Amino acid sequence: MIYFDNAATSLWKPPEVEEAVIRALKTAGNAGRGAHEPTLLASRIVYDARAKLAELFGVGNPSRIAFTCNATEALNTAISGILRPGDHVITSVCEHNSVLRPLYRMEKQGVELSFLEADEKGRIRYEMLEPLLQKNTRAVVITHVSNLTGNVTDLERVAVFTKAHGLWLVVDASQSAGVLPIRAEQAGIDVLCFTGHKGLLGPQGTGGLYVREGINAAPWKVGGSGIQSYSREHPADMPAALEAGTLNVHGIAGLGASAAYLLRIGTDNVWKQEKELAYRFAKGVRELPGVTVYGDWSGENRVGIVSFNLEGEDSGRISDLLWEDYGICVRAGAHCAPLMHRALGTEKQGAVRFSFSHKNTVEEVDFAVRAVRELALG
Repeated sequence: MIYFDNAATSLWKPPEVEEAVIRALKTAGNAGRGAHEPTLLASRIVYDARAKLAELFGVGNPSRIAFTCNATEALNTAISGILRPGDHVITSVCEHNSVLRPLYRMEKQGVELSFLEADEKGRIRYEMLEPLLQKNTRAVVITHVSNLTGNVTDLERVAVFTKAHGLWLVVDASQSAGVLPIRAEQAGIDVLCFTGHKGLLGPQGTGGLYVREGINAAPWKVGGSGIQSYSREHPADMPAALEAGTLNVHGIAGLGASAAYLLRIGTDNVWKQEKELAYRFAKGVRELPGVTVYGDWSGENRVGIVSFNLEGEDSGRISDLLWEDYGICVRAGAHCAPLMHRALGTEKQGAVRFSFSHKNTVEEVDFAVRAVRELALG
């Protein structure tokens, strides 16, 4: 088996992730719910993971990072927590449904939406930012990396715009966390939402969000917190404000271990290796008859994602053939990115997506190129 579906979830995990999860399963109690050793150990595990993620994302105060079960929960928490009826939001057609659907729900509650369009290569039209600005614009909610094209958003340009107009910048880092260097405070990011099971190389069921100091996001859910139990109101201070209920301490233990691994090897190295594999694969298939490769390949500002189609073939069929005949794992279909497919003209066909890990090899990539060549040539 050759696994090229890392944009959906990373299969390879650092050995220390498994070790940390098993150790926590055997020793950790419920964080913040007592004063005995198992619960104190759980609290230390959670704090250690919080501190390592803060370091990884360039955040000075670890308490500004709250844990969730994935990026979807983080984005719902952020979007519902900072927007109010009458607000206006600018987003883009590159977004995943984890951004779009919470925004559509807020739209029903009186939030206005405007969309940055993209060109035929999936590149965001940043020149539309100023024309879309309204008096009631509150935030820009945008992906850091398109999960379909692999294009990297120019966050520096967007942050200049948000800072100039006093707007909040909310970033979906689902495809960039653990792969691209992120310095959230330095970059002017107000809210950063991430998942643990993709580039961060952690367990499924983990994720979180960074909320900068000065922004008080209303909690999406309320309940037990282990503190202020006699109050009718959920605690307002971070991170407890956004962490109602029992945390996934076992998963967080693994996430902390994966963050430590990434800090040790450097996200620059991860990005470089994954990008080199993507360029090698794209170069090998883009000249094949009937193959269309999507995204912007004119520069280096992209990640290890390659999406393509074979003329006249359904993307799902190609994906099935790659698995059944060659043992290659990829993703096909809409990728929860409906507006991006509309921009690329691939609504009916979907797309076949290869997404690489820094643990994939050149030999695996070359084998995949040969497989696609055989499918293209019949």
